[in-house]
Amino acid sequence: MANGIQMPGSLRATGAFGPTSFATPKMSSPFMIPSAAEGAKSEYDLMYYLKGALAGGICCGVTHGAMTPVDVVKTRMQLTPLEYTGMGQGFKKVIAEEGAGALLTGFAPTAFGYFIQGWFKFGGVEFFKTQAAEKLGPQAGWDNRTLIYLSSAAVAEFIADIFLCPLEATRIRLVSDPSYATSMPGAMSKMVAESGVIGAFYAGFGPILFKQVPYTMTKFAVQGAAAEAIYNGLGTKPEAMSGSANIGISLGSGVIAGVAAAIISHPADTLLSKINKKGAGGTGGIVSRLANIAKETGFVKLATQGLAARCIMIGTLTAGQFGIFDSVMGALGTTKFHFHDPSAEHH
Repeated sequence: MANGIQMPGSLRATGAFGPTSFATPKMSSPFMIPSAAEGAKSEYDLMYYLKGALAGGICCGVTHGAMTPVDVVKTRMQLTPLEYTGMGQGFKKVIAEEGAGALLTGFAPTAFGYFIQGWFKFGGVEFFKTQAAEKLGPQAGWDNRTLIYLSSAAVAEFIADIFLCPLEATRIRLVSDPSYATSMPGAMSKMVAESGVIGAFYAGFGPILFKQVPYTMTKFAVQGAAAEAIYNGLGTKPEAMSGSANIGISLGSGVIAGVAAAIISHPADTLLSKINKKGAGGTGGIVSRLANIAKETGFVKLATQGLAARCIMIGTLTAGQFGIFDSVMGALGTTKFHFHDPSAEHH
């Protein structure tokens, strides 16, 4: 066993289905399998990152797509809070006035957009955290694991948001005005014709960064800390738990991480929903429109409108994401990189 971050040599990984063991060549580094010159290649190579990206795309696309009805009501509550006063009332109002099918408004840009985002987010986090851990070394990697989670998540999310923003803008336009277009491509082309590429798709880039970057940083850091705390509280380790018990801890820590991430990122989420509503914030530039919306709405409403619905939505999908991610990685024949306490290996 490597004395720090558990890596190949006697690689033991704890995925969604519990501990798994792999026989690998003896390592000359605590982070890497021997180099090609030594007859082997790195376990954390391009194929590993591609598998992580694919698993991330699937877990985010599936979970966000499945939560489309909740997101439709949540967005309506943020945009027209006087008409949509609660989650239950919002569902009933949408179904009564527009039919049950309206709850799937924006499904295509949601599922596709978050597949792309998940590809870069989860794949990026795996890439950046393994690179950082290798450079820091076993003890420093363990001691700075929270900082590694936070910085890896921030960089990966920034890259992912460049690709997510156009699709998120399209989703919000369709949800706020269901009659705007009959399809995602139709809505996107119409938005470009009216406002140009930047105005149509990147008016909300600032808010989406303020929403998604803190959200993702919190999600990965809190999930890791929560899972670690649960195992410590039970006086056990993932290796000693059954597969179903590990899944339960993964889901439980995911819920905790999702709720924390939702609360931290909610003001920017509300701002993002409002900036993509036609005519919101006046006719000035993006910055002045955002300032007008923030001033008109007030911080308390920015932080609370639709918060309960979003906590339910984000808590559920975050738990699902970690479970699906680990499951897909296992199906692809690999397991995600994870940290271990070097001192515990000597007890």
